[in-house]
Amino acid sequence: MKYIVDIGDERLEVEFDGETARIGNAVHAVHLADVEGTPVHLVAIGNRVHRVVARRHPERGRYTLRLDGWRVEAEALDERTRAIRDLTAKQATHAGPVPVTAPMPGMIVKVHVRPGDTVTPGQGVISMEAMKMENELRATTAGTVKGVLVQPGQAVERGTVLVELI
Repeated sequence: MKYIVDIGDERLEVEFDGETARIGNAVHAVHLADVEGTPVHLVAIGNRVHRVVARRHPERGRYTLRLDGWRVEAEALDERTRAIRDLTAKQATHAGPVPVTAPMPGMIVKVHVRPGDTVTPGQGVISMEAMKMENELRATTAGTVKGVLVQPGQAVERGTVLVELI
């Protein structure tokens, strides 16, 4: 099985078949043993034995490892899962200021900005009533208001772009 392992800023490709591990171009004999009644695992790689305690995080593939007294944060994913995560992360990256969108259906009560205004992260730009409560919607990034796409009294659906930023 091939895994992509991220440790800090380093990414390693590890192929493991139960007896050997290929890490980069090097092939190592690997033997695993648990210390009964403890969270300790003994990992023999070549002629070196390492004491490892692994704590699994809720997020798939994330671990905190105590390796020979060192604490290491690691993520180990199979090739397919790593490719999906990388692709999803690229798609989730938004270039430039993020538009302000309606988090739920509601009614626009007040618009606090106009085209050309400069906004800062956390600045209120729209007041919206939803579920009988008035909510102030804030910019999540800095930018200049390109356009206000709604007006007071207008009903909007979840996900509607309310303010565009550049």
